[in-house]
Amino acid sequence: MSRYLTPSKIGLLALIALYTESVVPSAATIPILSFLVSHVLPINSSSPRNEAALRPRDSTLAIDDFQKATIGYVSGIPGRTIWDLLLNKLWKLNSFDALHVFFDSLSSLLQKTPEEQQKEAEEGVDQVLNAHRMLISRISPLGVFVRRAQLEFTRLQFHDGVTLWKGFVAYRTPTLAQWKKRNKTAGNTSFDVNLQEDHLGLGDRLTEVIYGELGMEGQQGLNVSTEDVEKLLEYQVDHMQRMGNRLPQVMKTKLRNMVESGVTVPSLSHYVSFLDSWKAGDYPSSFDKLHRYFDYTMHNRDRTFYQYALLNLAILHADFGCYSEAITAMQETISTARENNDMGCLNYSLSWLYHFGKAHPEEIHEVQKKGMLGTDREALAFLKAKAKETSMWTLLSTSLLSEAKLALSNGDGAAQALESILKASHLNVVKNVSNAVGSQMSMQSSVFSRLGVSCQAWLYEELFLQCYASPCPVEDFVHCICKSAFILYQRGRYKQALARMEEVNEETLQTLRYSQYWTASLGLLKFRRHLHRDNLTAAENVLAQLRAPLNLTQDLQFNISILEMDLLIQRRDYSKAMEILEDLATTLDEQEADIYQRVKLMTLKALIYDKAGIPQKGFSVALRAASLAHRSRLLPALWEAVGRVCAVLLSLSEFLPAAKLLESIMPQVLECEDCYLSAQTFALLADAHVGMAGQAKAETLQRKEQLTKALEHIERSFDEYSRIEDVRGQCEMMAKKATIMHLNGDPVLANDCAAKYLDIKKAAKDQG
Repeated sequence: MSRYLTPSKIGLLALIALYTESVVPSAATIPILSFLVSHVLPINSSSPRNEAALRPRDSTLAIDDFQKATIGYVSGIPGRTIWDLLLNKLWKLNSFDALHVFFDSLSSLLQKTPEEQQKEAEEGVDQVLNAHRMLISRISPLGVFVRRAQLEFTRLQFHDGVTLWKGFVAYRTPTLAQWKKRNKTAGNTSFDVNLQEDHLGLGDRLTEVIYGELGMEGQQGLNVSTEDVEKLLEYQVDHMQRMGNRLPQVMKTKLRNMVESGVTVPSLSHYVSFLDSWKAGDYPSSFDKLHRYFDYTMHNRDRTFYQYALLNLAILHADFGCYSEAITAMQETISTARENNDMGCLNYSLSWLYHFGKAHPEEIHEVQKKGMLGTDREALAFLKAKAKETSMWTLLSTSLLSEAKLALSNGDGAAQALESILKASHLNVVKNVSNAVGSQMSMQSSVFSRLGVSCQAWLYEELFLQCYASPCPVEDFVHCICKSAFILYQRGRYKQALARMEEVNEETLQTLRYSQYWTASLGLLKFRRHLHRDNLTAAENVLAQLRAPLNLTQDLQFNISILEMDLLIQRRDYSKAMEILEDLATTLDEQEADIYQRVKLMTLKALIYDKAGIPQKGFSVALRAASLAHRSRLLPALWEAVGRVCAVLLSLSEFLPAAKLLESIMPQVLECEDCYLSAQTFALLADAHVGMAGQAKAETLQRKEQLTKALEHIERSFDEYSRIEDVRGQCEMMAKKATIMHLNGDPVLANDCAAKYLDIKKAAKDQG
């Protein structure tokens, strides 16, 4: 196999030669040159304008592609298209000797060097011989391609040259029927003039010895060069690293066929296999292939690549739960990168170590003691400064988004977080950092979710999925899908949420980490639905499956713990729920957790006290949660905490203050578009009005007004519970409504409510 030349490149050389003969009209000049340049220029993946710029060109440019590009244009010769002239030039290469002559004649397509021009002038060579031919500059893209092709042909060993010739014969064969129409003397052996002169046919022994294998399958290796395979592998590595997905099955088959056809596969194939095994969750294979690739690299290059071997090893250990080994390897990476003055590797390693510390704070204590990163703010300031110095715009954008996330986590408020996000957004647009747009929009959605503006949070998720999903990493796409599905479920649209989850294709879920995240998110949705439907046995089964993966993200693990406590609360096992809550709170204190998680635990603690019949004990906890949420601008958490405070007020018979407080927050609660939160708030408001009705005198207008308002709020709460299919909530509202109807002296409506209560119970039992 040739290192550079392929039959398709011979076709490109023939088209270039045809272009220099001035037979291409002006109307066809730009299309023909565009076709040539698009297959001659190397791929530049350092600063792509779009995803299409990174796609590898077909290593075997089909002969039909030449026909499509040239058959629609009339040439300078009357009655002939450019395709007719190209076909004639290709079939004139009718022997291995003619191929040599063709490559030798390529020098005549190029402008002479000053030395050659001076030599020809001294020898008296006539310069008018090439006056009809357009000469190509030696430093133009076409000129560089022609010179390299000629040089590579002279370097070919005889066996490789014959292999190239056989490949070209097979490559050109599909056009034989068209060539026969234009050349009546052409026959089945026109591909080799020597066979015609000796009157040899396709069935003769000599023909079979030389060309017999051309009829066999598996000859695609003849049309692929080593450089084509290297470019293909480089593209796959770039795509897998940027997008985070696995090697497509089609590409696996293509590479396997290349190997079977005798193509010399570069050592980079080991790195591609490592990435694929890593994403598949095959730790032993990925570990072995990583060592195999860098063994080749160290053998063929110097020690400067050692830090990248350590970097990949550290990331590999971290993904498979070997955290201590990952930290050790990353520290060695940082030291080696400093020794070799590799700022790109150093900055990336420090950034990775920072994010690893945020995801696994319990594993990073030793590194923090050594002062390698300093505080979170110092680490981010250092990363931003180094990213600006080295023009690593992706790292700078990531650091700005991490700064926004840190501000939200510490409760510094939305203004500071939005400022960092806008800086990152400006950088992404100006520097065309397209792969960071997903993280930016996800962060914007999180900010508006915490501000209680659900419609705006949903808008950012939809905008990303509709406009920016393709150039962004698969991880951002999966996270956005799961987050938007959760927003849909909060609105009571369970079927739409499941449909949104199914938008993730099977190829994406072949990556183990994304598959685990997607599966866990889907399990959380199903777990919530089972809880709402009062199907506790099914909820326990889902919970057992959610506990299986060990390397879930911290947010997912926290949500699983919260739902486990909800399950225990529904089973009235309050002591066990409080035990889990205290353990989780202790863990969060040690890890410097997100302020939202702290507020959520405080609110849940007040709820447990309320369910256990001692709501006053949770008053200080609920009040502290409300104060913390208000200071951090966590509005949905604030409304939930205010609801717990109002529940304590109701237990103390302070009905009027509770009602006023609940009515003041009701518009903002509805703006959150959280059906469960709205249902709870309406239920508390109904209890407050019932309490005020109880304080009023019997048979008075004030009492009737309060009971009427209570019925309205019960109806609203019932509707919200119905949207999320919460059986216990619906039954509770029907029981309260029946009680009020009975107090109003309307036994018929009270019996209707009781019957509806039983119907809800029966329907839930049938569904379970």
